[in-house]
Amino acid sequence: MTDSEMAQFEAMKKEIMRKILTKEALERLGRVKLANPLLANQLEVYLFQVHQSGQLKETIDDDKLKQILSVLTPKRKTKIRRK
Repeated sequence: MTDSEMAQFEAMKKEIMRKILTKEALERLGRVKLANPLLANQLEVYLFQVHQSGQLKETIDDDKLKQILSVLTPKRKTKIRRK
């Protein structure tokens, strides 16, 4: 993809995110972008695909976005060892 095509895609993706996410969910997505850009990109691609396929019936609120994020993030096992 050329730079102009990438810019067009980013603009389209941003516009769709504004349409399908509530204000709170958009704010959470922004915070995720700051903390973990790779995860945020993965989330945006997923939401974009769901929207394009017509599977999305309602806007996504903050709670629904948290659920999607919990599915996308791998679970970490925490093991505490004492000596």
